[in-house]
Amino acid sequence: MARLVLTNALVTVNGVDLSDMVASITLNSTVDSVETTAFSTTGTRTRVAGLTDNSISLEFHQDYATNEVEQTIYPLIGTTTAVTVKPVNAATSTTNPLYSMTCLVAEWAPLNAAVGELASASVTWPVSGAITKATS
Repeated sequence: MARLVLTNALVTVNGVDLSDMVASITLNSTVDSVETTAFSTTGTRTRVAGLTDNSISLEFHQDYATNEVEQTIYPLIGTTTAVTVKPVNAATSTTNPLYSMTCLVAEWAPLNAAVGELASASVTWPVSGAITKATS
């Protein structure tokens, strides 16, 4: 089985490629566990899957230039926007899937650094709806 070291991932926000400004990506999906235990289950709990909750966490290197991080994200605060991620910035395939989603830009910190540190912005945005995985 092949291993992958992320060195050239693709990240777009609102159609803008911000890949060269992203230091980390975490795409999360969790499913609620809904208990269905009844008297006839012989002393064990039973469960079914409930609602799925998706989110994406990104760490950006801050940049205020045109078509970069701040100018792309700041106007989107409080709105939903398209976000796509792919492990490798190359053709979409079964070994390089494209994940597409609509995210609520629920947080933004335009300044985050101490003296002598790289200015960055870390966010976790909830996904509104499902994450779509394309393999071709």
